[in-house]
Amino acid sequence: MKFEELWIISPLLKTIAREGFTMPTEIQEKVIPLANTGKDILGCAQTGSWKTLAFVLPILQDLYNARVAKELPDGPIKRKIEALIIAPTRELAIQIGEACKIYCSDTNMKHTVIFGWVNDFHQIKAIEKWVDILVATPGRLEDLVSQWVIKLSYVKILTLDEADRMLDLGFLADLKKVFKRVPKERQTFFFSATIPKAIRELADSLLHCPEKITIKAKKPTLDTIVQQVYHIKTSHRRQLLQMLVRRKEYSSIIVFVKKKDDVAYITEYVKASGIKVDCIHKDRTQNGRQNALKALKNWDVKVLVATDIASRWLDIHDLSCVINWNVPHEAETYIHRIGRTARAGKKWVAITMCIEHEKEDFAKIEELIGRKIEMIRDKTYLEQVISKSKILGYKNFEENGKEKYNDIRRKWIKSRKPAVSDKKYGKQWRMDAKKRNKK
Repeated sequence: MKFEELWIISPLLKTIAREGFTMPTEIQEKVIPLANTGKDILGCAQTGSWKTLAFVLPILQDLYNARVAKELPDGPIKRKIEALIIAPTRELAIQIGEACKIYCSDTNMKHTVIFGWVNDFHQIKAIEKWVDILVATPGRLEDLVSQWVIKLSYVKILTLDEADRMLDLGFLADLKKVFKRVPKERQTFFFSATIPKAIRELADSLLHCPEKITIKAKKPTLDTIVQQVYHIKTSHRRQLLQMLVRRKEYSSIIVFVKKKDDVAYITEYVKASGIKVDCIHKDRTQNGRQNALKALKNWDVKVLVATDIASRWLDIHDLSCVINWNVPHEAETYIHRIGRTARAGKKWVAITMCIEHEKEDFAKIEELIGRKIEMIRDKTYLEQVISKSKILGYKNFEENGKEKYNDIRRKWIKSRKPAVSDKKYGKQWRMDAKKRNKK
């Protein structure tokens, strides 16, 4: 099926052709015709299934047809917010906003994106001028609504993207406040990667006789991703990471970690080995996150250290390797992580470091993807690090590791502002040292 067969208006078809798309994805093919008839949609599709266009195109088509029918002028007159799209994270909101920007060009519709952790001055000015479509995160949306900057009484189409992620991040209270302010007579699009009980209850309260569309992934992971695992000791992870990031065949790498507290230490460790690196975590400013991502895309840095907050929204076509510093506790998170690579159909690598107490979680991942992940038994990374001393500059890591570790920690602490987490690192090291002394 082609886009022309989905009864899409000519201005949007023109933009679709210019972007180089000819065939809709499965979720687009099923959602767009039903959405164009005005029905509510409950969609369940895996993250990365290109569902953004499945709701952006119907929204633009509805607003465009309404404007043509009313014969309203296309000039820069003040317009009311008629479509509201809510996303769980700033990065996903920006990504949806970029899609709106592209497809609004030929329909003369205006949109803006609002999110937290930045000054709201320019966001407020954009809303006051000319906005048809508003893309927002729940927290900033509720903040500006409570200040009477945003009025939701004219919203015709409400869209929730990645609804399960919103509940995980604790946005349910903010969402309920927003739902009370939008009109009851509206069209609602509700998309989620999973449909647990809490999501079903939320959907039942929002949707009226919805069309339920479920797109099951044919395979949990792509065949173009070469998946490997190293079963190693905790004390060897740093050496292995050093060896992997230095490989010339990996032009760009993302290292995923569980905890925000680990990001700074791993970033400094990679930097000490002479590799350009940056990081992303929830406490970084929005400008900091965007600059880090831009640096990776522009080859200004080779390694990006990130928490799982980046596992659902990063879209880097030339990313050659994903490294899991930890085995994620939830198997689905693993799929989101490794899905950041091989997005252009290229064959790249996803490497996982698995230590002893993570083997149970790793078994769940293999059960989910339905196959065994290739185990790498090569121990050359230990030989390279210990014998050649490329990283830390000493001959025997096992004998002198404690002293060199303390030197690195002292230099790192001096190079940044003191934080509460420093005490945690010191306490952890003392606990580990006692265990080693007992052995």
